[in-house]
Amino acid sequence: MSSEKVKDKNIVIQIKGLKKSFGENNVLNNFNLDLKEGENLVVLGKSGSGKSVLIKCIIGLMFTDSGSIKVFDNEVTELSHDELDKMRVKIGFLFQSNALYDSMTVRENLEFPLRRHWINTTKENVNELVLEVLNNVGLAHTIDMMPEELSGGMRKRIALARTLILKPKIILYDEPTTGLDPITGKEICNLMLEVQKKYNTSSIIISHDMNCVKITSNRIIVLIDGKCYATGTYEELSKSSDINIQHFFDSIIRTV
Repeated sequence: MSSEKVKDKNIVIQIKGLKKSFGENNVLNNFNLDLKEGENLVVLGKSGSGKSVLIKCIIGLMFTDSGSIKVFDNEVTELSHDELDKMRVKIGFLFQSNALYDSMTVRENLEFPLRRHWINTTKENVNELVLEVLNNVGLAHTIDMMPEELSGGMRKRIALARTLILKPKIILYDEPTTGLDPITGKEICNLMLEVQKKYNTSSIIISHDMNCVKITSNRIIVLIDGKCYATGTYEELSKSSDINIQHFFDSIIRTV
């Protein structure tokens, strides 16, 4: 379990008073968040509570109604399209669906971000980067395979490798264990901890999988009614007498 608190670190993402509504549905309502350097911060909430909307706002894929989002001290809501692209190079995004290109091999999927962001590197360096991230996720032997030949857990690892190839300072994980069996889910969670340790990444992990939350979190924010309802470590929140918080811990599957 990643229970160590991250103290006295720089804040890499700061959100204040964030509001986002769809019609009369207030998904985020005066939401606040600080992500510290080197921290794994889990945003915990029920399905449909606004977790995925939050990370889309962070990377500028969705407009906010009001509030402030600062990434590396840059106000996201004020960045131009080109400035957003430059910021996104520093932010890795692990999609819930993995978002691998079915028509591309593993190698081509990993090379795509380098071409997409016009990274200036030689063919030899590209090959070195591809092999490095594949080794980091334990799948060097899949380099010329197609996504359809991979298991669900392997596809998740390849998606993480693609995220790592740009050496991001921040990683946003959107439900990283969805669709995986408990054993494979635990392997992915442990891999996330290895990535945190090796690359000193700062991560926001969107999840309602309490086993994932327990393994990966340094700190947890509970998202209820669009607000930061509570924050603390897994141990602190698991001892809460608040029914709204205890609901999450009562549902944990004992596999870790």
